Amino acid sequence: MNPSARLQAVLDLLVEIETRSRPADAHVSAYFRARRYIGSKDRAAVSTMLYDILRHHARLGWWLERNGATPAPRTRLLAYMALVERKILKEIAVFFDGKKFSPALLEESERVLLRKLDGHTIEHPDMPDEVKVECPAWAAEPLKRRFGKNFGREMKALQKPAPLDLRVNTLKTTREVILAELVKLGIKAEPCRLSPNGIRIEERPSLAALPMLKNGMVEIQDEGSQLVALLVDAKPGQRVVDFCAGAGGKTLAIAAQMKNKGRIVACDVLAGRLKRSGERFRRAGLDNVEIRPLKDERDPWVKHHKASFDRVLVDAPCGGSGTWRRNPDQRWSRLGPTLERLLALQANILASAARLVKPKGRLIYATCSLMPEENEQQIEKFLETHADFKLVPFGEVTKEKLPSTLTDYLSLTPAQHNTDGFFAAVMERTGAKVPPEESQDL
Repeated sequence: MNPSARLQAVLDLLVEIETRSRPADAHVSAYFRARRYIGSKDRAAVSTMLYDILRHHARLGWWLERNGATPAPRTRLLAYMALVERKILKEIAVFFDGKKFSPALLEESERVLLRKLDGHTIEHPDMPDEVKVECPAWAAEPLKRRFGKNFGREMKALQKPAPLDLRVNTLKTTREVILAELVKLGIKAEPCRLSPNGIRIEERPSLAALPMLKNGMVEIQDEGSQLVALLVDAKPGQRVVDFCAGAGGKTLAIAAQMKNKGRIVACDVLAGRLKRSGERFRRAGLDNVEIRPLKDERDPWVKHHKASFDRVLVDAPCGGSGTWRRNPDQRWSRLGPTLERLLALQANILASAARLVKPKGRLIYATCSLMPEENEQQIEKFLETHADFKLVPFGEVTKEKLPSTLTDYLSLTPAQHNTDGFFAAVMERTGAKVPPEESQDL
């Protein structure tokens, strides 16, 4: 692809993202899947520019409105080239030549806009603070409450692209072996700072160049997600449930903790996604995983297996604010349930999954959210209504070298720990008996 064709591809994707309610990564995957003739370098260039534009969404919109232009895919692309790439009108016009596979010729109104933007940078002292840090209005109040004086620092960290983290499958190999293999492939990598099985790659190699992915020796998993799985602290021979398993990333990590012994049940209401995870389990060499689709959080299976598991992980559906580095469009698209509906759903899931925990067993609640309402407040409400559970302080759960600033909860942020934003709490069921009310459906 020539540079103009790459720009047209970016523009096509921006239009798709704005007009169709799907996550940006789904649009990107579908776009390239339908155009397999596009090479890996062109895919990387198009994706990099697209996601950088999405990371400048609020600031580009502010500049456009300030200069009387309507924020739209094409004007955002032009403003990005002028304000971020610092190109002048003459340079931009070369790419907008109207030829086949190229963007249409610039209109006079677009030329006027580019002249107004000439000489400016993306930042401006008149920008509201929320615009400067790309924070949507609906999230500003809870995040300011969460971070206080560190609000700006945390939001700026969420604007940076996330690194590529790998988790080593300890059933098949060691971190030292994989690091050596990456060196042979010419890929710069280093051990993750916090996760004992993690490897961080700052560059963006083609995944096809990583043979260890194909044979199940490593999995792609953010370091924060790896730490959540560590908090499950599953032992060989135990019975474990991953209640919201999704694609199975944490299930894989937990099963490796168990050394492929015992039983782990991967549950989810998305049966198709859960079924596809089976191939990942087989590739990883696991034979202690059972896949169990649920119709909803109150599926009869839960009642029939009450008080029979040593560990139950609830990686609850959430707003995903902790993953904005990877999914910058999520700040603005608001796909899925509202925060109010999510809070109710999280509480229902947590209460239902708690029935599976046997006495002295543990319930682990996790989200990839930075919102207090989805995290600490959700746990506080649960403990108020479930007297047979107590909070297990973070420091008592694992002896791994993890952040010393963490106390009762695991609470990770991009600015503090250079991971995605994650929250996790560990609770233990006290007493020798299960409350009789749990014999009834919720």
